Amino acid sequence: MVINLIVKKLKIISIIPARCNSKRIKNKNIIKFNNKPLMAHTILHSIKSKYISRTIVSTDSKKYAKIAKSYGAEILFLRPKNISKDNSTDLECFNHCLSFLKKNENYIPDIIVHLRSTYPIRKIFLIDSCIKRLLKNKKFNLLKTICKSEIPIEKMWFMNKDKSIHNPVTKNNLNHSLPDQSLLQSYCQNGCVDVMRVKYFSSKPKDKNRILGFVMKDNFDINTLNDVKKNFKII
Repeated sequence: MVINLIVKKLKIISIIPARCNSKRIKNKNIIKFNNKPLMAHTILHSIKSKYISRTIVSTDSKKYAKIAKSYGAEILFLRPKNISKDNSTDLECFNHCLSFLKKNENYIPDIIVHLRSTYPIRKIFLIDSCIKRLLKNKKFNLLKTICKSEIPIEKMWFMNKDKSIHNPVTKNNLNHSLPDQSLLQSYCQNGCVDVMRVKYFSSKPKDKNRILGFVMKDNFDINTLNDVKKNFKII
C-alpha cells in the first residue's frame, strides 16, 4: 500500500528505442507480429502500465515515428544519426532524451523504464512489478530482467585470433570438466524490462555496477527470423 502511494508521486516514463536500418532483420522494429508492427506491442504494454505516465519512442526514422504516434506514443524528436548507429548504446539514447526533456520542457523524470521494441510478449503486471521492486530496494539504481542460462558460464568460451579458446571467468580453464550441478547458476539478460532511477546516470562507477536482478522464466526477445517463427508459435 505504501509503495503504491510512493509510485503515484513519482514521474515515471518509458523510453522505447527504435532506430531503423537494423542489419539481421530488415526494418525489424516494424515487421508484422500478430497483425501489428513489432514495436506497437511494446508501446501498448507501456500505455497499459498503471505507473508509467509517458511513453516516449526514440527513433531516427520519420516512418517509424508516424507508426509509433498512431499507437499512442509520444514523438518528441528524431534521434540524431550519430547516436543511431549499429554501435550506439542505449545510454546515449536515454541521455539524449533526458537532455531534450530538461531543455525543452524543464521536465526531469524520477524513473525511466527501458522497454525494448523487440520484446512483443509481456504481461503488463510484470512492468509494474519491476518498478515496485526497484523502489523497494533503495540501494539499487538499476533493475534488469534476467532468465536462467541453460549452460553454466564456466563452460562458455571466447575464441582468440589463433583459434585458441579461453574462459574469462575461470583462471585455470579447468571448470569445464566439473558437472553442471556443482557450478553456480548463471543468468542472461532477456531484454524484457530495465528500470532505472535517473540518478543512476550521475552515480559513481561502483554504484552503476550494483544491479538488481528480476528473474523471469521466459525470453521472447526477437533478434533473428527464427525468433519470430518461434514466438509466433507461442501466441
